[in-house]
Amino acid sequence: MAILLTGTAGFIGFHVARALLARGETVIGIDNLNDYYTLDLKNARLEQLLPQKGFTFHQLDIADHKTLKSIAVKAGVTDIIHLAAQAGVRYSLENPFAYAASNLTGHLSVLEVARLLGVNHMVYASSSSVYGANKKTPFAENDRTDSPVSLYGATKKSDENMSVSYGKLYQIPLTGLRFFTVYGPWGRPDMAYWIFTEKILKGETISIFNNGDMGRDFTYIDDIVDGIIAALGMPPSSDENHHRVFNLGNNHPEKLMDLVSLLESELGMTAKKSMEGMQKGDVKRTWADITQAQNMLGYQPKVSLADGIHRYIRWRKETGHGFNT
Repeated sequence: MAILLTGTAGFIGFHVARALLARGETVIGIDNLNDYYTLDLKNARLEQLLPQKGFTFHQLDIADHKTLKSIAVKAGVTDIIHLAAQAGVRYSLENPFAYAASNLTGHLSVLEVARLLGVNHMVYASSSSVYGANKKTPFAENDRTDSPVSLYGATKKSDENMSVSYGKLYQIPLTGLRFFTVYGPWGRPDMAYWIFTEKILKGETISIFNNGDMGRDFTYIDDIVDGIIAALGMPPSSDENHHRVFNLGNNHPEKLMDLVSLLESELGMTAKKSMEGMQKGDVKRTWADITQAQNMLGYQPKVSLADGIHRYIRWRKETGHGFNT
C-alpha cells in the first residue's frame, strides 16, 4: 500500500506512521505544522520519522486541494488515513474559523482526493465529542449525535455526514473512528494529563473543573493505533453504503481525581489544586461502548490508566522533557 497519512506530525499520526513503517508500508506524510502547540514537539516527532525507509513528508495545509491532489497522484496513493484536524474543544471558543478551515474544508479536500483516486479505503478521525451531552452511557455508535455542545464536536459530526454522502454517491469505502481521550508518550500539551504534569513539576496550581466530578474514558495511544490499523484492513461493504463508524475507547471511564492521584504518585509530588466550575463546551463524562469494534475489528484495549500514566512519565524522564524545571 501507498498510504496518505494526514496529521503525521501530530500525536496520533506520528504513532500510526511508526507502526505502518515498521510493517513495511509506504507512507506519504502531510502536516501543516501549525502553532496550536509548540512546534518543537512536532519537529521532534518528524525527526524520528524522516530517516525511515518508505517515508516522505510534505508540509501542507490539507485545505490546499490542488497541491494535495498533485502529491497524492504522483505518489500513487492507494489508501488514506486522515487524522489532520484542528484539535481541542476549548480552543474552538477562541478561534472558530480555524475549525471550519481544517475540519470542514480540509476534510472535504481529502474526500475529493479519495474520490479522484478511487482509493481502497479511507479511514478518518472522528471524536467522542459527537455525542455531546448524551446522558445514556456507555455511548454507542447508533446513539443520536445531533446535539453537539462544542463547535469542535459539530465539525466532527459534519465530517461524518460528508463521508456518509461520499460513500453513497461514489462508492468509496470510508470508516470514521470516534476516539476517546487519547493519551501517552509524545502526546499533546493541551491535554489534561500533560497540563497537570507540567504544573505539578513547576509547583503551580492545577485547575480541577466541575469540582472534580468528571470522568473520561482514557485510551492509551498504542491501543488506538491497533484500532486504526485494524480498521484500515477492513473496509465497509456496499451493504453498509460504503461507510461505517467505530468507537475506539477503553470502555472504562476513570475519575478525574484518580488521574491526579496517579500523576502525584508517579512524580512523587502533591499537586496544588483549585476546584472550579464546569467549562463551556465540556461534558461531565465519556464512556465508549466498544462492542462493535471488538466484534468486527478484533479491537481489545490492553493498557490500563495506571500503566499508561507510568509509561508516559517514564518517557518524560527518559527524554528529560519537563524534568529540568
